[in-house]
Amino acid sequence: MKTKKTAKQIAALISIGLLVLLYLATLIVAFLDFPGSDRLFAALLVADIGLPILLWIYLWLLKKVRERREEADS
Repeated sequence: MKTKKTAKQIAALISIGLLVLLYLATLIVAFLDFPGSDRLFAALLVADIGLPILLWIYLWLLKKVRERREEADS
């Protein structure tokens, strides 16, 4: 039986995929030495920390919007 994916589930799947790609890219850049790799490595580290925070904020806002919509319907 197929179940419909919710926005929260879709966001979680996308975030897992993005985090895996970011971690892999960070690891690869850590071992490579080319001009500008230090700045790219720093940017990837910021993204590794910032992406989960942004996704948490998105899910929190989604919850607040749904609560407000339910209050308006009542």
